[in-house]
Amino acid sequence: MTGHPHSVERVLSAPIDLNGTGRYVHWGVVQLSVANVVVIGLMLVVFVAALLLPFPRGRGRG
Repeated sequence: MTGHPHSVERVLSAPIDLNGTGRYVHWGVVQLSVANVVVIGLMLVVFVAALLLPFPRGRGRG
């Protein structure tokens, strides 16, 4: 491999600097990290899509 010695590290590194402190959202006594809020939001989107999208129908029983 004839690349820069740090090229593999650059490809495998996280797109966001994970060495800093986390960011949190506060709702009264509830405290969630922003990453968890994003994951929960994506889960809700997938759940709603699963409810609203039609099921595939077969061609009948044969």
